[in-house]
Amino acid sequence: MSYCVFMHRSDSIYDDSPAERYQFPKQYLGRAEGSIGDWIVYLEPTKVAGTRGYFAIARVQQIIPDPNALGMYLALIEPGSYLDFARSVPFNDVDGPIERGLLNESGNLSGRAQSAVRPISPQDFHRIIERGLDDQEPLLPRSSAQPGIQDEQAPYVFEQQRDRIQTLTSRLMRDRAFRKIVLRAYSERCAITGLSLINGGGRAEVEAAHIRPVEANGPDIVNNGLALSGTAHWMFDRGLISLSDDLEILISRQVNDVGRVREFINKTGLAYPPNRSGDRPHPHFLEWHRVNCFKN
Repeated sequence: MSYCVFMHRSDSIYDDSPAERYQFPKQYLGRAEGSIGDWIVYLEPTKVAGTRGYFAIARVQQIIPDPNALGMYLALIEPGSYLDFARSVPFNDVDGPIERGLLNESGNLSGRAQSAVRPISPQDFHRIIERGLDDQEPLLPRSSAQPGIQDEQAPYVFEQQRDRIQTLTSRLMRDRAFRKIVLRAYSERCAITGLSLINGGGRAEVEAAHIRPVEANGPDIVNNGLALSGTAHWMFDRGLISLSDDLEILISRQVNDVGRVREFINKTGLAYPPNRSGDRPHPHFLEWHRVNCFKN
């Protein structure tokens, strides 16, 4: 087993769904097979405008021939393993490429830097995830800390590789990172009401809601998230409201006061989209919510 880098872009011609599968041609099969049972890091190419650099991790469960495309293969992602970084990691830092292994003996980028699938050393991998998960901005979950207890984020400190891997699977860490990426995507504004409320401590009162819940194998990916106020979150989780693929706000016929709900939601009847088009809720997850949660 070995760590790998998988290149991905939101406008890819390949049949990718980063939290579920990664499609690639046969020429990369040998490299990709080394990642089975291990972690990979996703990289958006530098030539993409506004590139996110290294933006997520996931664990490869298995690799199979693509049943729908001759000569293509699918790296199937272990359910629940995908995680967007709290902050993306640029390809370069002050010392050059984050992947030091891409440098040749002359200190220049080698041809491997262009490879869409490539192995990465443990040192480079852990350098990337430490930067991707180490986010010191004050946008944290609300808590009920006791008086005298400082409510602030402790830095991610990894003393051993085992600690790093355990952190990647920690639900507490994943919830915190998921909240960060979703609230940032929506500028801390509720997608249903449009309200952007900040509490006395300077923290956003909106919550990060999974469209497809974690308990139903919903991934921690921004496209499976919505920034919602407490009331909107409660209604969404109980199927009293949902969204169409075009972000139309749907109101259940089981709501006992439709008029009040219409006053509560955005007057256009449409949910506010995230700032970046690539962060929009994926129709795959919205359909799951309408079929499995929404009380039509």
